[in-house]
Amino acid sequence: MSGGHSSYTPNTGIEKWVDARLPLPRLIYDSFVAYPVPRNLNYAYAFGGILAIMLVAQIITGVVLAMHYAAETGLAFNSVEKIMRDVNSGWLLRYLHSNGASMFFLAVWVHIFRGLYYGSYKAPRELLWILGVIILLLMMATAFMGYVLPWGQMSFWGATVITGFFTAFPIIGDPIQQLLLGGFAVDNPTLNRFFSLHYLLPFMIAGVVILHVWALHVTGQTNPTGIEVKSKTDTVAFTPYATIKDAFALSLFLILFAYFVFYMPNYMGHPDNYIPADSLKTPAHIVPEWYFLPFYAMLRAITFNIGPINSKLGGVLTMFGSIAILFVVPWLDTSKVRSAVYRPWYKLFFWIFVANAIMLGWLGSRPAEGIYTILSQLGTAFYFGFFIIIMPLLGLIETPRRIPNSITEAVLAKTKSGGQPAGVAAAPETKG
Repeated sequence: MSGGHSSYTPNTGIEKWVDARLPLPRLIYDSFVAYPVPRNLNYAYAFGGILAIMLVAQIITGVVLAMHYAAETGLAFNSVEKIMRDVNSGWLLRYLHSNGASMFFLAVWVHIFRGLYYGSYKAPRELLWILGVIILLLMMATAFMGYVLPWGQMSFWGATVITGFFTAFPIIGDPIQQLLLGGFAVDNPTLNRFFSLHYLLPFMIAGVVILHVWALHVTGQTNPTGIEVKSKTDTVAFTPYATIKDAFALSLFLILFAYFVFYMPNYMGHPDNYIPADSLKTPAHIVPEWYFLPFYAMLRAITFNIGPINSKLGGVLTMFGSIAILFVVPWLDTSKVRSAVYRPWYKLFFWIFVANAIMLGWLGSRPAEGIYTILSQLGTAFYFGFFIIIMPLLGLIETPRRIPNSITEAVLAKTKSGGQPAGVAAAPETKG
């Protein structure tokens, strides 16, 4: 799917002139029009395109907001309020940007879970998966630094708590924290650093996204069956078949996005962040944004020492380890079958894993006491156990269902059984 002769034909003299000097129209045509995709893609595969649109929206709104924001501790909070009240459509820009971050993470979690379900990380797509995890890390850093910029109570104390994690590391911890803060406490140098990095990192994300898409086009798109493309009948052209599906999914996603922006703009935020930052008043409960809550729950789940590792360092290592383990997922899954559709036991444990992640998110918003701590410890144990024990073991003992010989066979079998073919299966055959 990654190779082949280009089918692009310039139709005008200008197109021929440009194509001979900078074949950008040819690249766009080959990548987004004639590019062959599996004919059975479902709506779970539309979130890659949704993420690309959301990234562009976040960059555009962020750049405009930066024109009116003042990265100074005495002015930051009021500059955000000025944006909301005095800048033309400033309230809309801010709500699009703040809620866009939540929508961005909602789409990326679905995208990751889809990859885990359909085995999108398996050979030859290991590097594609690793690039995706790097994008996730950059997104998390960008979102955290952006949350500090309004300079409300939760912004200030969130920065204090998160940067304090680094002090858990012996020898190197304090210098790293001071480098981030620009001093010994969260203050104006911290705000300047975070604003600069928050502005810069989205462009780094865009660069890695280009590599991610490039790697996807080299290895080819996966599909719900997990079967590689074997003939031209297994594929259809990206445009119009996949683009129509992506456009419909994007429309539904944008409706959800608009609902939060116009009717519940502060639902996913914290009311304490509408109180100016005060280093002398600690909020009753310091919690991160909802998309960080599962990792926050795992951080707080370690309430005991592990040999020479104290509970604070153990919690920090657990939190960072929960992301780091994603880098080695392609080598932890020992099954030769890619898709969970044909792996009954893996499918069961996968949905338990999803439920466990949701539970950890809820626990992250609860006080770190009593039954909440115990449940967080059990949820953390299952999270790591899923990758370290369940994935490798199931690959050795699980008996998968019969796998079709080709994508076309799977589509035709589903059609004959009375169901609708998944994705764009009903499209006419093309040369892709």
